[in-house]
Amino acid sequence: MTSPLALWAGFECTLNRVGDAQHDQLELTGHYRRLDDLDRVAALGIRTVRYPILWERIEAQRAEGVHAPFAWHDAVMERMRTLGIEPIVGLVHHGSGPFGTSLLDPGFADGLAAFAREVAERYPWIRRYTPVNEPLTTARFSALYGVWYPHERDDAAFLRATLNQVRATRLAMTAIRVVQPDAQLVQTEDLGRTHSTPALRYQAAFENERRWLTFDLLLGRVGPKHPMYGYVRSRGISEHEITDAVGDGCPPSIIGINHYATSERFLDERLERYPPHTHGGNHRHRYADVEAVRVLEEGVAGPRALMLEAWERYGLPIAVTEAHLGCTREQQLRWLAEVWEAARDARAVGADVRAVTAWAVLGTRDWNSLVTRIEGHYEPGLFDVRAPAPRPTALARLARSFATTGEGAHPALGAPGWWRCAAAPSHHVMASGRPILIAGASGTLGRAFARLCAARGLAARALSRHELDVMDRGALERAVAQHDAWAVINAAGYVRVDDAERDPLACRQLNALAAERLARTCGKLRIPLVAFSSDLVFDGKKHRAYVESDHVAPLNVYGRSKAECEARVLSAHSGALVVRTAAFFGPWDDWNFITRTLASLALGVPVDAADDLVVSPTYVPDLVHATLDLLIDGEHGIWHLTNDGECTWAELARMAARGADLDETWIRARPHTELGLAARRPRHVPLRSERGWIMPPLEHALAAYVNERPWLRLLPDEDLVMSG
Repeated sequence: MTSPLALWAGFECTLNRVGDAQHDQLELTGHYRRLDDLDRVAALGIRTVRYPILWERIEAQRAEGVHAPFAWHDAVMERMRTLGIEPIVGLVHHGSGPFGTSLLDPGFADGLAAFAREVAERYPWIRRYTPVNEPLTTARFSALYGVWYPHERDDAAFLRATLNQVRATRLAMTAIRVVQPDAQLVQTEDLGRTHSTPALRYQAAFENERRWLTFDLLLGRVGPKHPMYGYVRSRGISEHEITDAVGDGCPPSIIGINHYATSERFLDERLERYPPHTHGGNHRHRYADVEAVRVLEEGVAGPRALMLEAWERYGLPIAVTEAHLGCTREQQLRWLAEVWEAARDARAVGADVRAVTAWAVLGTRDWNSLVTRIEGHYEPGLFDVRAPAPRPTALARLARSFATTGEGAHPALGAPGWWRCAAAPSHHVMASGRPILIAGASGTLGRAFARLCAARGLAARALSRHELDVMDRGALERAVAQHDAWAVINAAGYVRVDDAERDPLACRQLNALAAERLARTCGKLRIPLVAFSSDLVFDGKKHRAYVESDHVAPLNVYGRSKAECEARVLSAHSGALVVRTAAFFGPWDDWNFITRTLASLALGVPVDAADDLVVSPTYVPDLVHATLDLLIDGEHGIWHLTNDGECTWAELARMAARGADLDETWIRARPHTELGLAARRPRHVPLRSERGWIMPPLEHALAAYVNERPWLRLLPDEDLVMSG
């Protein structure tokens, strides 16, 4: 191998069918409205991209009477040529063909071949194709598990769907090569290994052999001596059906391995250990089928082992054609880095591994339900499409580094991914690597950051006021040096809004002047800083939601201290991230508005709440996760982070009461002027973001709170009033 390991990219482009509905990932991520997404990829130094020209989409547009169904793809292909990007074109991606056909239709293969010929004639310069992505996996979910169309659930249907897709691949490549004789087949499949208890080794051995079926069929290896032949024939599949699918064979030019952290499975007959939805079985045993990474203390095989298995079995060039993780940002970084290093290791021992593909350029939608429901669940990829224009994440920066230098670094890579310690007894040990320093360890935010950094495997050191006096000019520099910190989160500050009216000097000292000192030190040390501000920097006269660029006009001492904080921090450190947020509630402190409200209602104590102050409530865990992602992404400037929704305090109390099945009639709506508040409050200060809306809806946050919080634990009996 003379050429270096390459980084490819891929657009998650599933167009699957559930019942009578087709779900198009590129429509859901907005790509069809942004030709410049290709420029974003090219700017990362990536020169090979898996890209779809999907049979289902073209035929659907024809059925709708669209005059030029290929117009988008004409523009895309021309743009790729201009940018110097080579496409690997996919024609069916977890799909079942246009309406009127299916994976079990004898006409499926001929129909795809005709479409492939049309694509090749239109773009004769394209050399690489994946006519059908993951035939075996698609057949499993469509014809063995019944998740996707045609929703069959038996072995014979599964095998016929697999054979039909293999035949379609072979005929499609034959048709393409009439136009482009040098066309290459890049065939993809998920090759996750199956593990088991001793009693189920026979089933694991069967599944570990079955996973190769796509490639074995394309290479013409499935005959009477093949380990799967008896199984195939025993399910009523004729010799003619096998030979009709295989023909003279269609060897892949590249074996494409699509591998995910949860691809490897574990089979266990001890059903009582696992939830019912994992239960299944065969004619001999009932067993649970679970993610191996979560139960095997010795660890799973991993991508390096799978690459070497494929190399030893076929001796053909290999690429990892999908490497994606739907998780927090540092875990996404760790997964891509691990797959990249695994590919380099496999090359070092002789395997011809050509590339790793950073999958999901634009992220994915609703794969948490296998795209069976469209609910808006989003996982960012190289770019986050929840911004006005796709926003590069830390994953994009790591990809650029791999693509251009072959190396990559980020402080968050200092610890192993969750899949390396999920099942290990020691997985609660403090995360390794350079830490994040958290100032304000005893406060609500400081405790939440420390807790969730630990949960995410991010090294962190939460420092109390005794350990880090934010009023001491040299304290932070000493702490950063002592701990070798790579970032600082300033969760310290004066938080008592009404008390600030009586003690404005202390409020300004902590919220503005101390924050500036921290920012100046971080700027000097060239490390990121996160600071927090408030909706109270606004006067509420806009009568619409406030965005980051709106003019500040605080009404009270606390608001003025936060407005001054923003100005001083950003002046002292242009790379600082300032998060404006509002109306905290969370499961881990006893004194937030919702916790106190529900505790009172549980005791039958009335609760007074303002019905004339509109805010955007913020669930603390959501705030912390979003802030950490932005910090890792290297974002700076002002960001608004609240949950998606706005309401009065009285409405918030009622929503929380309904979610907790408590009597909301004990909530007494009052004008805020009757609640004895010393500080003036703006009447209407909901927050929105013009930079990117990355927080969950308020109703999701309230449901998460009720599920997490043991709120029936009684609190001190005292009158509860809205605080803000």
